[in-house]
Amino acid sequence: MFVHEVMTTWPVSVRPSTHTKEALRLLDEHDISSMPVVDDDGCIVGVVSEADLLRRSVLRDPRATLSRTPDQPADAPRRVEDVMSRHLVTVIGDADVAEAVELMTSSSVKSLPVLDARRRPIGVISRHDVVHMLARPDRAIAADLDALFEEMGVDWSATVDDGHVTVKGPVGARAKALAQTASSTVEGVVAVRTVEPDGRSL
Repeated sequence: MFVHEVMTTWPVSVRPSTHTKEALRLLDEHDISSMPVVDDDGCIVGVVSEADLLRRSVLRDPRATLSRTPDQPADAPRRVEDVMSRHLVTVIGDADVAEAVELMTSSSVKSLPVLDARRRPIGVISRHDVVHMLARPDRAIAADLDALFEEMGVDWSATVDDGHVTVKGPVGARAKALAQTASSTVEGVVAVRTVEPDGRSL
């Protein structure tokens, strides 16, 4: 699967000059954990996350410090440019979803901006997007495979068990490779094996 097939399109974005209160409102309204920060040309210049906006933004309750004089709080940041991350971890729309997952797990970020050739955000892929893809019901995956095989004009059948696909029908290395490649493009497929009509498998 390609990133553009899984990502959330038309990402919510903010400018460096956006007030942090507005950025918090957008995260809350759209139920997201981070947003691209773009310049006047729409090109990405940073990312602002929940963690960025929460730092120094929550006052300590004086009732929790009755036994001592509470520390004087520092001024809370007012604009996104004061808290955003300029260390960008991004992907392009034609990247493999597996590549995006590797980036998210190795860098501990929850989502990645998806950029076009001019470094403008065209979407966001998140861990949740990938979880949603992998959680597809087996029956939906099987229906997509049946439709795909019909469109390809091949007399193959597929069974799906927890996203693991068994394709019955392809004969020969070339047909089996085609079955593997084609089946792997269906959302929710996690593994593919082929079985010849006589029951021999690859």
